[in-house]
Amino acid sequence: ETSLKKLGTDYLDLYLIHWPRPEDLSAEWRELDVETWKAMEELYRAGKVRAIGVSNFQPADLENLWATAAVKPMVNQVLCHISNTPLSLLSFCRSRGILLEAYSPVAHGEAKKNPAIQRMAQRYGVSVPQLCIRYDLQLGMVVLPKAANPEHMRENASLDFTISEEDMDRLLHLPPIQDYGPFRHFPVFGGKKNG
Repeated sequence: ETSLKKLGTDYLDLYLIHWPRPEDLSAEWRELDVETWKAMEELYRAGKVRAIGVSNFQPADLENLWATAAVKPMVNQVLCHISNTPLSLLSFCRSRGILLEAYSPVAHGEAKKNPAIQRMAQRYGVSVPQLCIRYDLQLGMVVLPKAANPEHMRENASLDFTISEEDMDRLLHLPPIQDYGPFRHFPVFGGKKNG
């Protein structure tokens, strides 16, 4: 209710549980997620939110909700970019009708520093961010790129090209980015999983 008032709207388009397993509540995460989900289902049924979902949830986290949920998670927002593609999670979510949304498709800018990604973008005559966004779209994901500059926003939306199957396979199998620079302290970028 506070968020709705601050935003001056009657509803939110999407509401997410951000992290399934807080470190300080590791033993209680299952109950906490289920209780939180029940409250979100109430918001959904009341029309306060149009869609409810999760972020950074792995199959075990989703199964925990799935067991008791009246309204199934509609979206799972996850880190997905060239060299870091959670294929088994993609498959799991698709099998349950959960849409995947990719955040950080340019790896917080680190993909721009990768020579293999740079060369591939040059071959297609596009920027590295455009290649990264197209990659996630071709995986069937909704993509959430970050851009404050209006010119970058326009460029990010200009994706009238297709990455070949061979090149998608090459990008899929690039070695993972090892260092996310100043963002390495976040668990999802530092290699620490949420469980």
